[in-house]
Amino acid sequence: MSNINTNFQDKTVKYTQLLNDFKTLLKENSLKFTIQREVILETLYKSDEHLTPESLHHLIQENFPDLKTGIATVYRTLALLEDSQMVTSLSFGAQGKKYELGAKEHHDHMICTSCGDITEFVDEEIENRQDSIAESLGFKISDHSMQIYGICKDCQS
Repeated sequence: MSNINTNFQDKTVKYTQLLNDFKTLLKENSLKFTIQREVILETLYKSDEHLTPESLHHLIQENFPDLKTGIATVYRTLALLEDSQMVTSLSFGAQGKKYELGAKEHHDHMICTSCGDITEFVDEEIENRQDSIAESLGFKISDHSMQIYGICKDCQS
């Protein structure tokens, strides 16, 4: 089987599991499963960007023009997903939060304080170093996130 077919199947299985987890979460919170909530989850899943509630709402309006999805529904759904750790957020102070799906592989972030651009990266050396520091201090890591703030290459020009 080709890598393309395998990747497609893997993504389909991951989304199906994510959707099932979401349905369970809604049921546990006595909330209805609606097409609007599913579209919010699907849009987050398909996006490679870190989205504000407003940019997520705009994408939904653009891609599903006949679907009535209010910004309040987006905010409430994001809050529920964040509380359950299905999505994670990066805070930009007065500028608000940007969200991404928590189901992604672990990665860290470089955030431009000028334009707000976010670059994801993975560095095994940093990960190993964090583990060895924690071990030397008798600390057991349960989770972590690294955010490095600075000015991106484009904004330096």
